[in-house]
Amino acid sequence: SVLSRYENQITILSDYLEEFPETDEPVWILGRQHHLSTDKSKLLLDISARLWFTYRRKFSPIGGTGPSSDAGWGCMLRCGQMMLAQALICRHLGRDWQWEKHKKQPEEYHRILRCFLDRKDCCYSIHQMAQMGVGEGKSIGEWFGPNTVAQVLKKLALFDEWNSLAVYVSMDNTVVIEDIKKMCWSPAASSSAAHSSAHLHRSALGRSKNAAGFCTGWKPLLLIIPLRLGINHINPVYIDAFKECFKMPQSLGALGGKPNNAYYFIGFLGNELIYLDPHTTQTFVDSEENGTVDDQSFHCQQAPHRMKIMNLDPSVALGFFCKEECDFDNWCSLVQKEILKQQSLRMFELVQKHPPHWPPFIPPTKPEVTTTGAELIESTDKLFELEEEFEILSV
Repeated sequence: SVLSRYENQITILSDYLEEFPETDEPVWILGRQHHLSTDKSKLLLDISARLWFTYRRKFSPIGGTGPSSDAGWGCMLRCGQMMLAQALICRHLGRDWQWEKHKKQPEEYHRILRCFLDRKDCCYSIHQMAQMGVGEGKSIGEWFGPNTVAQVLKKLALFDEWNSLAVYVSMDNTVVIEDIKKMCWSPAASSSAAHSSAHLHRSALGRSKNAAGFCTGWKPLLLIIPLRLGINHINPVYIDAFKECFKMPQSLGALGGKPNNAYYFIGFLGNELIYLDPHTTQTFVDSEENGTVDDQSFHCQQAPHRMKIMNLDPSVALGFFCKEECDFDNWCSLVQKEILKQQSLRMFELVQKHPPHWPPFIPPTKPEVTTTGAELIESTDKLFELEEEFEILSV
């Protein structure tokens, strides 16, 4: 406990010293541009609004007899939580929502936060993620890579009816437009009749819209693209395209870091990446009787860390959130314009049709378990019972 207390103090001190330099170069944070010379305070507010998940200790043992802290092994799981939390913030509160200390927040915010508390009955808790990782070949307490965490989030999202996300994890560096639209317009997104009507209307007009002009029936998309941007080090040819992703309004940043040392990258300044660091061990926090959460420790209130892009491990996962179909169409256009057309060596491929040599794409559906939202699974034992069925659904 003494060592842990000093670790916290050192981390906070190093955060405080990590001041932004005086520069006219813009800072990009998850699709938003900031200028240090004119709106540094807005930049810091934007960063502190992101949910910050770190190592925790003194939570109930995972699986009943497992670890009661994720210090030393859970950093990539925490980064996955941060990326997903950002998607949920965009889903319910919007990208421009801001967090301020001691300011009353909407109920949706506390409900999002409760999804990630370190309890076995919270749908994206360290307990659920670690248990689901067993099906991905990871024992509890073992370090995850970016792709493994993406697969775990994809599986857990099937049980999350409140947020109702379609999670697509690309295969072989390829994003298939046809498969994503099939998944996001699947009957699970709405009733069969509504879906059928929306599908017909979309077939005629290219996109379903209501009287106000907004897309309807589309299941919000969390798109994760695991990549290998080099062999032992990142290939410099990918740097411009990688940075371009943080400029897109759909950006959820990237998962990555250094070997066995994961960070959540949220933006860049010049050739330095800006990231939130999960390597601080804090005490477990539970929700209060009224359902709110003491959220002070879930927001990084110091200047964030930075690292040179060339120091990045080549194994990363990009994240994007498309609330409506029009957001996804816009993302596809940006990828074609800013990434694919200007790259001799492409970071990833974006194709219209499902490759004929791939197995057929079947949108995943939730196994028959009675759950709602954060009441995901009453017993972690059920996760193992469902694992075989999950493997079939995730093909």
